[in-house]
Amino acid sequence: MLRRLPPLNALKSFEVAARHESFTRAADELCVTQGAVSHQVKTLEAVLGLKLFNREHQRLVMTAAGRQYLSVVRDALDRIAVGTEHLVQRQSSGILSVSASPDFAAKWLVHRLDRFAAAHPEIELRISASAHLVDFAREDVDVAVRHGDGNWEGLQVERLCPEQLFPVCSPGLALATHGPGQPADLLRFPLLHLVDRRDWSRWLEAAGLVGAGLVHGPVLDRASMVIDAAVNGQGIALGSTALTALDLINGRLIMPFGTSVRLPNSYWIVCPAATSRLPKIARFREWLLAEMADDLRRLKALDGELGTDRQKPEDARRAARSRGEHYYAAHRPGRRAAGADAPLASN
Repeated sequence: MLRRLPPLNALKSFEVAARHESFTRAADELCVTQGAVSHQVKTLEAVLGLKLFNREHQRLVMTAAGRQYLSVVRDALDRIAVGTEHLVQRQSSGILSVSASPDFAAKWLVHRLDRFAAAHPEIELRISASAHLVDFAREDVDVAVRHGDGNWEGLQVERLCPEQLFPVCSPGLALATHGPGQPADLLRFPLLHLVDRRDWSRWLEAAGLVGAGLVHGPVLDRASMVIDAAVNGQGIALGSTALTALDLINGRLIMPFGTSVRLPNSYWIVCPAATSRLPKIARFREWLLAEMADDLRRLKALDGELGTDRQKPEDARRAARSRGEHYYAAHRPGRRAAGADAPLASN
């Protein structure tokens, strides 16, 4: 059924004029001229075929029909205002469904959820870890963190950070074996591989070791597994900027060399262009970017060399080893607890 509605601007002008009993004060509230308000009220009276106001002694006095109509108009406008406020609140708060790759979710996102909750208690995150590309039109997902080249047609994308690939190892491995001193020394350590051995070939070539044989070391199919194996001292891995950031910052991993290889792909924040400005999506995007920017600042402060394509000087290598010694001393198996007389039992 087609609704018979008068002009909405005319209804708004009528309600404000009735509240102030003055076209002039109504014009001030609406930021228009007095004549514009008068014209809107006259338009409404013409549509209704009724007189809504009388002028008595230079003031407006509503007619009986005007008073009756005002209660209807005011109720309708109040309902619209309340409904609009509820809609805006739902867009600003409530549930935010996020899809992320299993590696990014495990090594980066999940460790920071408490910080997001503290900054935005009005937003409830629901994280799904999946390697497939989200179909926003068919799936209940608001925003995704994807790994790739950022070329996804019809979507709003923003890169989290440029990605570098560089060797990492646990401080325990470095201390127990006196660590690799030169890139060529890597070949005497177990090397951890992701999917295949091509990444190590690329890095060794960038470090000047062309044709080095890489027949040793396990091959894993998840970057998070490779990094965790390195943290546990199983060998030396190639880590990327985003996925190793927390382990490097917290001393669970060290970088024995400064040579790195720039990766063509990186992590991107992805959502439909139509919803990219929704407050809760915008807040999540801003939080992701701020967290990553903080990671990059802290990584830079560690060595001042991350992301360069040249080898670290010896003093930077010693600084990385020193951080590893501090972490290893605090976490090595069997260390004495503070104030304890006997070593901790190992399981």
